[in-house]
Amino acid sequence: MEAAGTEEIRLRCVEKDVLIPKLMREKAKELCVDKVEAFNHCCKESGLLMVFKCREENAALKQCLTTYYKDPQFFEQCKEEYVNEKLAFERTGIPIKNRQQKLPTSM
Repeated sequence: MEAAGTEEIRLRCVEKDVLIPKLMREKAKELCVDKVEAFNHCCKESGLLMVFKCREENAALKQCLTTYYKDPQFFEQCKEEYVNEKLAFERTGIPIKNRQQKLPTSM
């Protein structure tokens, strides 16, 4: 169901244009974590002057994120992950957030 399954699934416009790009943004932030942290640190240190003082960190963050946003392979990877999560939800009725939670060890 992995690669072949993703090709058979028809995605709605909202999935292609909103939900998959949202997943891409979340994953890109994880992959650019060092740039995100540098920008956040600069902003905290600079206060109201962050617009001027953090240009370099902001540019590095934008470049890192844009690299992923424009990568067709990254889109396909996120699309496959989205479709797999969608199929798992259709099978189980349990959203991914709830499936990833651990059950209590003592009942």
